Amino acid sequence: MKLQGKVALVTGGARGLGRAYVLHLAKLGAHVVINDVDLNAAAEYDEALGAESVMAEVEALGVRALGVQADVTDKAQVDGMFEEALSTFGRVDILVNNAGGALHTPPQNAASNAPEEHYRYIMDINLNGTIFCCQAASRPMMAQRSGKIVNVSSQAGLWSGRTGNGMAYKVAKAGIIHYTRILAAELGPYNVNVNCIAPGWILSSRAVAGGRNSDETRARLEPEIPLRRMGVPEDCAKVVEFLVTDLSDYVTGQCIPVCGGYVAF
Repeated sequence: MKLQGKVALVTGGARGLGRAYVLHLAKLGAHVVINDVDLNAAAEYDEALGAESVMAEVEALGVRALGVQADVTDKAQVDGMFEEALSTFGRVDILVNNAGGALHTPPQNAASNAPEEHYRYIMDINLNGTIFCCQAASRPMMAQRSGKIVNVSSQAGLWSGRTGNGMAYKVAKAGIIHYTRILAAELGPYNVNVNCIAPGWILSSRAVAGGRNSDETRARLEPEIPLRRMGVPEDCAKVVEFLVTDLSDYVTGQCIPVCGGYVAF
């Protein structure tokens, strides 16, 4: 119960990786604010829940839960979400910025021809949403002079993939990494740690629905991963645990790839 009495807010927490972070933090004793643009999002990819909702799953673990349906690309909704969290719990100790993804990819998505509409959409749901939530969390964390922020980038933000494809997502996720460094420099004097993880090929429910767990995809990807397997959401949740507990008290401004060695420097 390393996080007993702490309050965590997880964006995109109603399914997949976000839900894994929510449940992992709850098992460590944290009360959890679950944010999503759709709190019933698990149903979209037939992700089985252990109760009627993610909030009920959290409460079954003996801690409190608050579900807030809000769009992180809308700053007013983000600020309202934090006001509701603070009104309910009195503080926010942990923020995990998980909302985002490489969604609704058009046929043309390279660096030279990405449509403006899609580029702006991807920047909104990944980079801008992360910035809005960090800004809203910074105010109470600076006032209480403590806090842990974990932003979620991607292996796509660490390397080019040797092609121009997926430019918008790669640039957005790279931006999250550098924003993490900048915010860490600002909030360090207030005893607030800001770090980042960069998941690799993870078998989230959305990725599985998209074919990532197929024999063909495994045969193509697993030989390129030094640990010879794709990750599962709990692999990322364990690194989040490190970054939000006292184990990482002297770690800030860092990005940790969680990729089985796929991203090598």
